[in-house]
Amino acid sequence: MSLISWLNNCKPKSLNQIKQIHALIYTTGFKTPTNSAKLIEHCFALKPYKNPNYAQNIFHHEINNKVFLLNTLIKCSKPNDSILLFAYWVSNSSIVFDDHTFVFALGACARSSAFFEGMQIHCRGLKLGFMLDVMVSTTAVHFYANNECMCYAQKVFDEMPVRNTVTWNALITGYSSQERNCGENCVEALICFKKMLNDDGFDVEPSGTTLVCVLSAASQLGSLEIGTCIHGYVVKTADDPENDVYIGTGLVDMYSKCGCINIALDVFAKMKDRNVLTWTAMTTGLAFHGMGKDAIELLDEMKRCNIMPNVVTFTSMLSACCHSGLVEEGLHLFHKMKSEFGIKPNIKHYGCVADLLGKAGHLRDAYDFIVGMPTKPDSVLLRSLLGSCRLHGDVEMGEKVGRMLLQIEPDKHHRNLSAPVEDYIGLANVYALANRWDDVGMIRRELKNKGLEIKAARSSAH
Repeated sequence: MSLISWLNNCKPKSLNQIKQIHALIYTTGFKTPTNSAKLIEHCFALKPYKNPNYAQNIFHHEINNKVFLLNTLIKCSKPNDSILLFAYWVSNSSIVFDDHTFVFALGACARSSAFFEGMQIHCRGLKLGFMLDVMVSTTAVHFYANNECMCYAQKVFDEMPVRNTVTWNALITGYSSQERNCGENCVEALICFKKMLNDDGFDVEPSGTTLVCVLSAASQLGSLEIGTCIHGYVVKTADDPENDVYIGTGLVDMYSKCGCINIALDVFAKMKDRNVLTWTAMTTGLAFHGMGKDAIELLDEMKRCNIMPNVVTFTSMLSACCHSGLVEEGLHLFHKMKSEFGIKPNIKHYGCVADLLGKAGHLRDAYDFIVGMPTKPDSVLLRSLLGSCRLHGDVEMGEKVGRMLLQIEPDKHHRNLSAPVEDYIGLANVYALANRWDDVGMIRRELKNKGLEIKAARSSAH
């Protein structure tokens, strides 16, 4: 085996081994940018601790093809470090950037949500003409989508002279994954998919990623008609759609959320390969449709197939139990998660159980459950329980929870005035249910003394 071949296949386990390989490359005359880049990658692959300092040392000792090594450094570094590297060498004009530099720098901004820095990199790319490159522009689309700025993502996309499947996927994924204005953005994702199919100017075909994203959009909209059409397209264009675990999982999720649990079960049964996401989608779908016992049985079957549920699996299933009012099944799942699967519950799991108990009217149990948590309850959890107290007219418990909520939110009086005002109003509404108007007045005076105002509701309708 040649030295180059060995270098490509070796996996150093310590910094000393990397230094030895580095010395060997120097002494044998194999010091090339490619080999140096490989060493830089090894520095960032070390476990448990990466060594970016020695990677920088390798970079600074290389004379030839500095931009190639800089790109490797930016690609391998943590997002914030990548942005700092780019910014430093922008001010040091000794290295001429190429298209890969902008791809990796914009990618780092997308991963770290560094919106301002990403816009600056985008502007520099425009100035230097790099936005004509399809991968640079595609990464810019991805960056803006990750930062929830779809108007800019769409603008970059529209101005691209050439688009490929990855470009379309970046835009469609961006629209289908937005949390704000979810419905509108999912519609836009489906419109983009239709345009992609009808775009004769570019030779592009939807990939598995495209289909998974549009299935997600259809499921979020709850549109069985659109989801069925996408399924038909999959059957028409793929030899055996059940062979693709991701498309199959998307179909299971879509049919479950669109109310067709039997079709979801049929797709699930036909799938030749299933991963943890597939099982999660199916068990969650069953729980969502009130079939809690079936969901738990499927969870046991999942274990027999040597696929272990994860934190997300139980979050989804507990949330579905809460939606369907499956108190007994939800509590069983929560205990099963700890005792049988050894998964430590997080605040979301506790929140689902507390919400489940609260909505079912078991307010004392919900309160005791929250108080017995190993961590302090957050404001989201307490607001949920306060809402349940208001729903079931339990003023005594509502007052207790409301006062707890106000005590854990003191810092928000300075950071975000809207949050504590809502909490005061929530407690006042509990008092109002019991016609305790003196207490409502007390809450209003408390708000006034703290310098907080209740914003009057307004309407633009005439």
